Amino acid sequence: MSKILIRGAKVLGGEPQDVLIDGETIAAVGTGLDAEGAEVVEAGGKVLLPGLVDLHTHLREPGREDSETVLTGTRAAASGGYTTVFAMANTFPVADTAGVVEQVWRLGKESGYCDVRPVGAVTVGLEGVKLAELGAMHDSAAGVTVFSDDGKCVHDAVIMRRALEYVKAFDGVVAQHAQEPRLTEGAQMNEGVVSAELGLGGWPAVAEESVIARDVLLAEHVGSRVHICHLSTAGSVEIVRWAKSRGIQVTAEVTPHHLLLTDELVRTYDPVYKVNPPLRTERDVRALREALADGTIDIVATDHAPHPHEDKDCEWAAAAMGMVGLETALSVVQATMVDTGLLDWAGVADRMSAKPALIGRAAGQGRPVSAGEPANLTLVDTEYRGRVDPAGFASRSRNTPYEGRELPGRVTHTWLRGKATLVDGKLT
Repeated sequence: MSKILIRGAKVLGGEPQDVLIDGETIAAVGTGLDAEGAEVVEAGGKVLLPGLVDLHTHLREPGREDSETVLTGTRAAASGGYTTVFAMANTFPVADTAGVVEQVWRLGKESGYCDVRPVGAVTVGLEGVKLAELGAMHDSAAGVTVFSDDGKCVHDAVIMRRALEYVKAFDGVVAQHAQEPRLTEGAQMNEGVVSAELGLGGWPAVAEESVIARDVLLAEHVGSRVHICHLSTAGSVEIVRWAKSRGIQVTAEVTPHHLLLTDELVRTYDPVYKVNPPLRTERDVRALREALADGTIDIVATDHAPHPHEDKDCEWAAAAMGMVGLETALSVVQATMVDTGLLDWAGVADRMSAKPALIGRAAGQGRPVSAGEPANLTLVDTEYRGRVDPAGFASRSRNTPYEGRELPGRVTHTWLRGKATLVDGKLT
C-alpha cells in the first residue's frame, strides 16, 4: 500500500505538523515524521482539513445530463475539497424508489472522485401527495438516510408528519425546502424595497419562516429529526434558535451565496443571481453569518445547482433558478467567516465536514485528522487570492455568481481514503 507524507501542514489551522497516510488510513500526526519510500507533499503552511461534506448537491443525473452528470459533479466536488456529496432527488425520473437511488449510488462508486450519498424523495414524483418508498430506499444498497423534496416544499402538514414518523424508525432525517407555495406564486426575487423599485414579484420571508415554524413543532410532536435546507432569513434564524432552546431535533444549513450576496445584485437583471430561495437583504446576511458562527445554523451546504447556458442566458423571468457552488464554497466561507474573524479553521471543519457528516450519518467522513482515522483530507492554500474563472471549472455548467470576483483560498489537494483525487489543483 502506498504511503504519503504531508509535511508542515497547519492541521485545522494550528501549528505546522506532518501527517502520514498509509493506504486508506492516517497512520500518524506529529512533527519530524519520516517514512521510507513515502511520497512527500510539501504543505508549506497550508491548512489541512478533513474532507468536506456537502449535504445538498444537485448532480442532475439521471435525466439532465446536459447540466451535470455524477462524474462531472464529483470532479467538481473533488476540486472544491469535498470527499462526500449528498445528491438531491429532483432528477428525471425522480429518486423516489430504491432502483433510482441505487443507480445514482452506483454511478458515484464508478466515478471514484468522492462518495455519493443519494437523497431520497419524500413524496412520489415530488408531488406532495403520497409518501415515497422511504423504507425501501433506506434498505437499498444506497442506504438512504436523508429524504427531501428539495426544489419543492412538503407543504401538506399531514404528509410531513407521516414522513417524520416514518424516518424515525431508522434514524433518518427529513430535509425541508421551506417555501409556502401559495405565498410565492409569481415571485421572482426577495420581497422588499428592491423588488418594489424593480416591479418584480416579491418572495416574502414569511413564506420560509412559516414552514420552518410548523415543521419544528411537528418534529417536536413526533420526536424526530428535521433539517432545514438553505435557510435564508433573519426570522428563520430566530425560529431555529428558539426550537433548539426547547430541545427540538432541528438542524439547519446556509449556502455560501446567502452568506455573501444580497438582493441589491438583482438590479443588474443578470439571471445568474436568480436563485431559490432568493438573495435576501444585508440584514439577513449579517444574521446568517452570526448564526453560523454561534452554531444556530449547523452547516454550510452548497445547493450546487448547475444549469446549461441556455437556461440562464435569457430574460430574468424565463431563467432557471440556481447557482453552481462546489468549486467556490470554501473560498466564500473563508471570505465571509474566516477572514472576518467569525470562525477559525477548526470551526470551518466542524461546519463543512463533521456536522454535515453527522446529520447525514455518513460513516467514515467528517472524522478528526488523527491517527487511525480514514484519510479523507483537503489541503488549502489560504494565502492565495485570485479571480474566479468559470472556464476552468470541472462542473459541466458555468452559472456562477462569482465570475471575475476575487476570492481567497484555493484547494490544492484532496484525498479520498488515501487516494489523491486532486494534486496541485489538478484532478487526477
